Amino acid sequence: MDKSDVRRIADLTRVALWLPALLGLGVLAVAWQVISAHAPLVLPSLGAVARELCDHPGLYASNAGVTLEEALVGAACSFVVAMVLAIAMVHTAFLERAIMPIAVLTNVTPVVSIAPALVVAFGFGMAPRFIVTALITFFPFLVNALIGMRSVDAGALEILRTLDASKREILMRLRVPSSLPFLFAAARVCVPLSIVGAVVAEFVSAGTDRGLGSLIETSEAQSALPPIYAAIWCLALLGIALSAIVILTERRLLSWNAVA
Repeated sequence: MDKSDVRRIADLTRVALWLPALLGLGVLAVAWQVISAHAPLVLPSLGAVARELCDHPGLYASNAGVTLEEALVGAACSFVVAMVLAIAMVHTAFLERAIMPIAVLTNVTPVVSIAPALVVAFGFGMAPRFIVTALITFFPFLVNALIGMRSVDAGALEILRTLDASKREILMRLRVPSSLPFLFAAARVCVPLSIVGAVVAEFVSAGTDRGLGSLIETSEAQSALPPIYAAIWCLALLGIALSAIVILTERRLLSWNAVA
């Protein structure tokens, strides 16, 4: 088998991997066009949405940048707080019993009901949006960080304790590396979810009309369907891009882990 045969097999393999996804998208596009043709007031045509994006690229790019900023800042804040709390909880059982009920309470409380209070407390602007996004993504980060730091190899932990390693050394050399697969599993959920959190924050918090969620609200008030679906397409592309970045980063950093 020469190099051309190997290359041909590789190309066929790539086609086989992408073919189901392409077929699914094709079926979705056909169904979309059929529905838009029979019910244009329910769903605009693909061409109308594409024209909207092409006619106003700067509008959607700038608003997508705002939503992306809200998502990334909120997710980063929730990750940092979750890591700090997980480190404290894994070393002190009392803190876990004190913090975990509060974390669960925060997770089950509808964020929409908290947003008006956040606006009153922190004023109009971006801060309430960051906080709402952080609240939505916080709990999965906390739970996975805590489980990961506890899922250490018992033999390795015993060796480090035998060598009189400090808690800090055990944390940095064993617990944090052991938690990385769990943290990336949380990131696969939380990073795309942060886009949802940012849009929810834009829906429920006041003070600025920037962001794709705010653009959707404005278009809804004007009964303009193409801008609404153009913003939805942008949100979907942001979510796909963030998911791909997380997966690629996981594969690069956790190449030693068979699960990754």
